Amino acid sequence: MIDKLPVPGVKTLVNLMIGGIAGLLIWEIWARVLTRQVLGYPLEPAGLIDAILNHQLGLAIPPLPREALHYAVGIVGYPLAYYILKSLLNRRLGLVLDGITLASFTIACLLHVRAGTGTPLMFIFWTVVLMLVLSRFLNRDAGIAEAISWGNFTWVNALAIMAPLGGLSVFLLGEGGDLSYMSFFGHVIYGAVAVWIFEQREQRSA
Repeated sequence: MIDKLPVPGVKTLVNLMIGGIAGLLIWEIWARVLTRQVLGYPLEPAGLIDAILNHQLGLAIPPLPREALHYAVGIVGYPLAYYILKSLLNRRLGLVLDGITLASFTIACLLHVRAGTGTPLMFIFWTVVLMLVLSRFLNRDAGIAEAISWGNFTWVNALAIMAPLGGLSVFLLGEGGDLSYMSFFGHVIYGAVAVWIFEQREQRSA
C-alpha cells in the first residue's frame, strides 16, 4: 500500500536544501574539475537543459538561466523528489530505484549488443552498475544503501529520460559512453551525499 504523502515542514525543507547544497558542491568539483582532467571536457548539466529546450521547443536561452535551473534542480528539485518518493514508498524505495536502474541500463546495453554496437567497455560499465546495485545486500547500513540507490536513480533520470528528450542517446551510450561513466559516478556521489546529510539532520531534529 502506498503511504499518504505528508506536507514537509519548514525544518524538513531546510534540511533537504542543505543536503542538496552539499551534494551539489561535490558534484561541481567532480563535474567541472575531475571530469575535465579525465576526459578533457567537463560535465555540463546546463548544456543538457539547453539541448532539451532546443530539441523540444526550438528555444535557446542564455547560460545564466540554464545554470540557475541546474542549481534549482540540484538544491530543491531532486531533494524534494526524494522526499516525495520516500514518503510514498517508504522502505520499498531503495529496491524500487535499484530495480529501475538495473533494468533500464541492462535494456539499453542489450539494445546496443543487438544492433552490433556493443563494446567490451560497455560490458565493464554494466558490471560496475550491477556491482553497485548489488552492494545494497552487503551494506550493513540501510541508510547508506538507500542513499546510493537514490544517487543511481538521479543518473537514470538525467541520462535515460532527460538526455533522449534533448536528442541524445539513452545513457549517452551512442556517444561513446565516456561521459555517461563519469556522469554515473558524479550522480551517485551527489545523490548519496544529499540524502545522507538530509536523513542525518532529520534524525537529529526528530
